[in-house]
Amino acid sequence: MGYMFLDLPRLKKYRMKYISSTHKVGEKHQDFYNVPAKNEYTIAEIEGPGIIVSLWMALGSRDKNILRKAVLRIYWDYETTPSVEVPVGDFFGSAGNVGEYIHLGQNIPIGLGRYIHFWSLPIGCTSGGYYTYFPMPFNKALLKLVNMGDIDIDLLYYMIGYIHTENVDDMARFHAIWRREKYTKVGEPYTILIAKGRGHYVGTLLTMEGYEKHKVFGGLGFLEGNMEIISDGELAYGSTGTEDYFLSGWYFIKGTFNAPFHGLLVKDSENFRIVAYRFHIPDPIPFERELIVRIHHGEWDEVSADYSSVAYWYQLEPHYEFTKIDPLLLT
Repeated sequence: MGYMFLDLPRLKKYRMKYISSTHKVGEKHQDFYNVPAKNEYTIAEIEGPGIIVSLWMALGSRDKNILRKAVLRIYWDYETTPSVEVPVGDFFGSAGNVGEYIHLGQNIPIGLGRYIHFWSLPIGCTSGGYYTYFPMPFNKALLKLVNMGDIDIDLLYYMIGYIHTENVDDMARFHAIWRREKYTKVGEPYTILIAKGRGHYVGTLLTMEGYEKHKVFGGLGFLEGNMEIISDGELAYGSTGTEDYFLSGWYFIKGTFNAPFHGLLVKDSENFRIVAYRFHIPDPIPFERELIVRIHHGEWDEVSADYSSVAYWYQLEPHYEFTKIDPLLLT
């Protein structure tokens, strides 16, 4: 991280701009928007070339699962399919339905959803807000929030920081997708990502919930599964176990923690729940044609569990069209 500090004294040649949810309603200013159930809201349309360098959001709803049912979609450079399609909570780290449901106030029925308080270098959920510092180059950027739930989002706040620059044609575009298998398939690994094109992989957020105890390894027996990242047909990365991929050991023996590039956000041994992240920012994994990211659930994929994931990567457009989110998987 030292290079960031070394560059601080250097004079900047760009202009910084922000877009926020503050707008006029009559003669007064209002800082938030409402997103009705089953509707989408356009957060921003930005003409480039430029780079989004920060994105912050906060939202409130009476829906306890709003962080799964509010979906962030981002489109680059006039494409008609999104390069980012991820539930808000999962994208920023409050993944699944395993966080704490927080009310905004004693007499206010609106809540923040199931919230996990933590920080890392590229993403975090900190005391009510959600942020990312992933740089996102564009010639045109279109950001939308889709409310797939049956209850309104009563409060949507946001700020987007971006810079204009002369050219971003030599930069890959940021991508992130969400997947879920409520019941992992026996004998088959869980697939986190299949990407086609040229780019590099930069991170994984993984949520796991077991259904029953493994006869040898107990309730968290799915952690025996190894991570595999296959670049252009060759194994680029293979872990010695799930927790080992997240730079921990012995089934996360010392419990939860968060660090700049990796962390364990939830360890619930009673209910067999794990939420963990790792970012390959010091060690991105490049690919020229195809990337497959998958993880085994148990040593031989014998442990049935509920797996969901976010894959973060950069690649040149156009991207391989991935499956759209099924609303039935959001509950």
